[in-house]
Amino acid sequence: MTSAMADFDLPDAMRLRLPTRPVVGNSEFRAAMSAIGSSVHVVTARRGDERIGRTVTSLMSLAAEPPTLLVSIDIMSRLADLIAKTGGFSVAALADNQQAIADAFAGRVKAHERFNLGEWSAWPSGHPMLLGTAAAMDCEVIGSIETGTHVLFAGAIVDAETTTSRTPLIWQRHGYRQLADTE
Repeated sequence: MTSAMADFDLPDAMRLRLPTRPVVGNSEFRAAMSAIGSSVHVVTARRGDERIGRTVTSLMSLAAEPPTLLVSIDIMSRLADLIAKTGGFSVAALADNQQAIADAFAGRVKAHERFNLGEWSAWPSGHPMLLGTAAAMDCEVIGSIETGTHVLFAGAIVDAETTTSRTPLIWQRHGYRQLADTE
């Protein structure tokens, strides 16, 4: 897939070659990935009056200098388009009591109704800021790379709020999990 298939230009592309050995089937892949517990995030962006967001588990810390995270977004999505056009996005690391918000932004609620759930504010950048999260971050895109079906956006964290009293929402084996308190 070339970047011409998307509504925006990408600076770089990661050309994926075909594997030399047979790959696992879709059900094996999904079973293996479901075993990996991941924190649940809502990635959002805003341009003018349009706010959009999506639940993601494909997010990771990339570097401490500069403080950067990496998120994978479907290349054909409106969210990828908005992130590319605005040069930024926000991340809400959901708390374990925010399952309804995770479900809403995963597509169980119509897109225009999703921001009706939870309490929202805005970062100085204008991107949406969900309150009551384990952590919230506002990011400036400092790099992106196309992988064919997705765009990996590297976001420098320009603002962050963390609440240590909240524990993160975890997704594993097709369901939400909570961290056990070991103290």
